[in-house]
Amino acid sequence: MTEVISIKFKDDGAVYYFDPDNKSYTTGSYAIVETSQGIECGMVSEGNHSVDDEKIVQPLKKALRVATKKDMEKVEENKVKAAEAFKICEEKVLNHKLDMKLIEAQYSFDASKIIFFFTSDGRVDFRELVKDLAATFHTRIELRQIGVRDEARMLGGLGICGQPFCCSRFLNGFQPVSIKMAKEQGLSLNPTKISGSCGRLMCCLKYEQDAYEYLLKKTPSIGSTVDTEAGVGVVIDVNVITGNLIVKINENEGLPFKTHRDKVKVLSRGKNKKPVEVSENDEK
Repeated sequence: MTEVISIKFKDDGAVYYFDPDNKSYTTGSYAIVETSQGIECGMVSEGNHSVDDEKIVQPLKKALRVATKKDMEKVEENKVKAAEAFKICEEKVLNHKLDMKLIEAQYSFDASKIIFFFTSDGRVDFRELVKDLAATFHTRIELRQIGVRDEARMLGGLGICGQPFCCSRFLNGFQPVSIKMAKEQGLSLNPTKISGSCGRLMCCLKYEQDAYEYLLKKTPSIGSTVDTEAGVGVVIDVNVITGNLIVKINENEGLPFKTHRDKVKVLSRGKNKKPVEVSENDEK
């Protein structure tokens, strides 16, 4: 276990761990911390506490000190300056006729650098734009191209669930999501129904995937031959969550009926008719 404090750089942003360096921080206060991008100011979402070592991304950066009133005034001043810089940069992008969409401007805490985030369908030669911006602001300029998922995370919004985007609220990174997950979860494969506002597959498809994979392994698939209380039949429909099966005993014998996966013995699975190993304890 390692003692850390949790820091957010946006009210609804992701949480990052920092080493308190033998200092005490209270939840809701602000702290000056060392990041890979330089010195920044963030809100303490949870004061000194311990977490498992495997949850920490090394090297663990240090929290330098509790933010003062002067520090907070500087943060607000940087926000105002960033908004002005954004407008100026937008005008210069138009003047240079660059195919790029400006997303956000950020001042570093010490105002030694301005980062402009943008999206574009291709590579952009922004060397002349950087020179123009450096001459205007007299500070270090960084232009960073981001993807559509990062754009959604930075701008925020509401998902189809009615909740703020997961990526802007608590996700620390983007995990791979595939159409296979939607298929295994029995969702519509219509892209408009399983895609987020960013146009990519919804991140939440990943959340329940492990549970679905577990249930799919223990649930007979459609086409499986099973031994039921009414005799041997074929599974024609499945509800993976409830475990309910619709089984037809014989094409010419009676109507299909409902049973449960725990009440049947699988003789062969799916269309390939692969036999399933059954222990003696499984036999009825």
